[in-house]
Amino acid sequence: MPRSPRSSSAKGPVTIAMVAARAGVSAPTVSNAINAPEKLRPETLERVLRAIEETGYRPSRAAQTLRTRSSKLIGYGVRPTPPGTTAPVMDRFLHALSKAADEAGYRILLFASPPGGASLTGYEDLLDQHDVDGFVLSDTDERGDPRQPWLDKQGVPFVAFGRMWSKRQIGDWVDVDGAAGTDAAVEHLISLGHRKIAFLGWERGSCVGDDRAEGWQRAMRRHDLPTRARRAQSADDVDAARSAVKPLLDAGATAVIAASDTLALGCYYALRERGATPGRDVAVVGFDDSPTAGILSPGLTSVAQPLEAVGRECVRLLLARMADPDAEPERVLLEPSLVVRDSTPAPDA
Repeated sequence: MPRSPRSSSAKGPVTIAMVAARAGVSAPTVSNAINAPEKLRPETLERVLRAIEETGYRPSRAAQTLRTRSSKLIGYGVRPTPPGTTAPVMDRFLHALSKAADEAGYRILLFASPPGGASLTGYEDLLDQHDVDGFVLSDTDERGDPRQPWLDKQGVPFVAFGRMWSKRQIGDWVDVDGAAGTDAAVEHLISLGHRKIAFLGWERGSCVGDDRAEGWQRAMRRHDLPTRARRAQSADDVDAARSAVKPLLDAGATAVIAASDTLALGCYYALRERGATPGRDVAVVGFDDSPTAGILSPGLTSVAQPLEAVGRECVRLLLARMADPDAEPERVLLEPSLVVRDSTPAPDA
């Protein structure tokens, strides 16, 4: 019985010499096919690539890479999560991004990005090695982020999950309309009869946080409801939020919209400290619809980001940029949705 073309791999690693023997060329010719295909005649290159596929020297994906001069890799820098915190939103985004890339025939190549502000560390190294076709960026809410202008100057395709908050817009991006999410939360609470609706946000100057605060403020003004003394700010930390929300509760707020589920959890703790029950005595709304939102008691009403759609759009825009580097930049703003649970009853429920 004749052996399968890939059966030799079962007896050990396939070598360049094996590929050369099958293609009827020398080992240096196989090496040129991998590293400098422009040096070979088209018919010779095709014969070597066919031998690579038949012997299993490299996966068929890699053989395709040799033909197209594309690595089929998309770089994504991962920042470390501070101790004692979680990043469920970015974890879900990374899964959605990986799935969308896989469906398009690409893989996500993760590399460590240093903590703190945005940095070019890792990006230059990967480009020097020619290991990626483009990049997906996140954490773009810092002013003066050097990555977009640098990648644009280098002519490297990229797309960002998150807007550029400076006046100068560079490149393609996909983002979630945080203001629309908190606006919808206010409308929901008003429909239940609430009028004293407070906002617990991040410290002013956080671009994403200010955007979410703007949606709350916009909706309150639309209904002629006061916002003065109804906004507090906190670090994205449960204990900090527990302290920050107390003046809002003291002022008689019947509902609190938080800029994150972490802040909403701090609000839960503050209410229980004073003998009140979240949902029954004060309505609470979070943002991000993290796994915690569904397991809290009562379940936390929260604004959910469409992360699967974000992942698909990031890959779509990046592939479009690879295909046409000179096309006009495209920016996509996606609507979030409000997931209603037991933390938002009517005031007299």
